[in-house]
Amino acid sequence: MTERHSRNILGLSLAELEQLAIALGQSRYRGKQLYRAIYARRVQSLESLTDLKREFRGALASQYHIAYPEIQGEFASRDGAVRSVLRLGDGNTVESVYMPEEDRTTLCLSSQVGCGLDCKFCFTGLLGMRRNLTPGEIIGQVLAIAKARSIPRRARLNIVFMGMGEPLLNLPAVMQSARVLADTDGLGIPLRRITISTAGVVPKIHELGREPARPKLAVSLNASHDEQRTALMPLNRKYPLRQLLDACRVFPLHPRERLTFEYVMLDGINDSNADAERVAALVRGIRSKINLIPYNSGAELPYRPSPLKRVMEFQEILTARNVPAFIRISRGQDVRAACGQLSLAGA
Repeated sequence: MTERHSRNILGLSLAELEQLAIALGQSRYRGKQLYRAIYARRVQSLESLTDLKREFRGALASQYHIAYPEIQGEFASRDGAVRSVLRLGDGNTVESVYMPEEDRTTLCLSSQVGCGLDCKFCFTGLLGMRRNLTPGEIIGQVLAIAKARSIPRRARLNIVFMGMGEPLLNLPAVMQSARVLADTDGLGIPLRRITISTAGVVPKIHELGREPARPKLAVSLNASHDEQRTALMPLNRKYPLRQLLDACRVFPLHPRERLTFEYVMLDGINDSNADAERVAALVRGIRSKINLIPYNSGAELPYRPSPLKRVMEFQEILTARNVPAFIRISRGQDVRAACGQLSLAGA
């Protein structure tokens, strides 16, 4: 059977691979061996699994294959970040970002092809929503980039679901991929180093909070009152600030964990002293921190970043009101790899 007509098993859970082994007349343990091979050992050829019986390897190879998304293009920034355009099996493309630092590497992953939330300052929103990614396509981004950039298994990796799409609108696939990413028999990236970012899908925030083990949560706030937020993020009509902040207040945090609020700073729109005062009041009583992100601009949209002096004054107001606030200058702006810029430019 050709690869085109066989099934890609990348993304299957341990339980699914155990059931596959049993269906092929093997013991459950053979499924666990297969799981470790695919994720921990990063094997790409089923026929190379010489620790499995020959007949099992043959049965696997005749019906299944392992395929990563294909890196179709790479755009390297002066600051070391690399934006990768990855081609999926059906011809759709998504983007991931590799951001190396001295003590760790961060990978920014996509969860959907495009995005349907239409946030007015986000370039991904210009693409519209095409479809959700599968667990295999999500995990495949990590494996494809790890292979291309020679990232060893034991490297200190951080994973952020802050690429294309709204992760909470694809929560089952995101959580299945996160479990495989975090499993010591999988990719071995602890959940505390994985972050899911949301525009504020309130019911899904509650759903995520009910998970027995979950990544960290970041919420894109970006405004200090409902009128302002609705103009920037139409999702706010459905889930206004009061509902969103109520969900954040009851979100079950681990000891020493803080919920992250992201605040993209737009010149003359949401960056006044009064905005800072209102933001401090909004998050009062929530164990949180705020990342202030000067807007990453582009010719297609009319917004501009707040001047750094204004961002620093905004930070000072928050800090004076006991709200931890940090300024985050995005990586990869020169190659459209920064926060909110992913739009398949140059692909």
